[in-house]
Amino acid sequence: MFTRFRTEGFNGYSVKWSPFYENKLAVACSSNFGLVGNGRLYLLGVGGGPGVMMERVFDTQDGLFDLAWSEINENQLIASSGDGSITLWDATLKDFPIQNWKEHQREVFSVDWNLVTKDVFASGSWDHTVKIWNPQAPRSLQTFTEHTHCVYSTAWSPYNPTLLMSGSGDQTVKIWDTKSPRSAQTIFAHNNEVLSVDWNKYNPDMLVTGSVDKTIKVWDLRNSSREVICLPGHEYAVRKVKCSPHRANIISSASYDMSVRFWDINAPPGQNMIDVHDAHTEFVLGVDWNLYVEGQVATCAWDENVHIFVPPSIMQR
Repeated sequence: MFTRFRTEGFNGYSVKWSPFYENKLAVACSSNFGLVGNGRLYLLGVGGGPGVMMERVFDTQDGLFDLAWSEINENQLIASSGDGSITLWDATLKDFPIQNWKEHQREVFSVDWNLVTKDVFASGSWDHTVKIWNPQAPRSLQTFTEHTHCVYSTAWSPYNPTLLMSGSGDQTVKIWDTKSPRSAQTIFAHNNEVLSVDWNKYNPDMLVTGSVDKTIKVWDLRNSSREVICLPGHEYAVRKVKCSPHRANIISSASYDMSVRFWDINAPPGQNMIDVHDAHTEFVLGVDWNLYVEGQVATCAWDENVHIFVPPSIMQR
């Protein structure tokens, strides 16, 4: 059983739970599948009544590809756009962003807020660069330029305030330390484009990657010459991977095969896939875990639907 919300006329790209409230959710969407046209940022209220309540909507000139909640201000969040811009929104203010940055030369496909220092965020773009920003500053603080293809995903370490990783179409994952202009580590992660990266929330050396090669891989930074485990099972490219904030062994993944799958990395080989959510009818691009409600996830897809549910098998592990 799941709760559904319809993003009428807009295709879902990214969904994120608030780090402050268990019942707040944001969804970044694009019209016309992000190829041309406007974007829309939905702020949703979950629970406290039947279904999902739409609390605020912000419309943008170009499609939105990702979003990240501020870790400092409960009402603020950033969204990244197809025109290369990043906007900072405040849920308590009117229809215009309170800050707008436009340094990237192409689509900004990823934004992620620093979980430790909480005063900076990162962006990854199809212009091959990763940038670091402070919401108070008019320009980016740093730009990393080693990737040779689109940067699809960025993620700050939940442990180290200066450590960041990025996944790229050049098939690599790079680990960056903001104290250095060069990457600290490069992992040749997949035999195809790396679309998503995430850190394990319980092991500072463990990370997860998802790729066009249909696989999810778990890595240990202390020995990154090969993956710890490879998880096949998706039928098309893996668009998003997200580690559970409650259990070190559980991973979720969203794919162009229209499914969301759940994995137990501690299960015996071949038995790692523990649940499949296949209620979407188009590409699933976003998945996120609720920090406050164990097992609850939200997903968004090109079928103009957001699903909120608890996978049955997760609570049995």
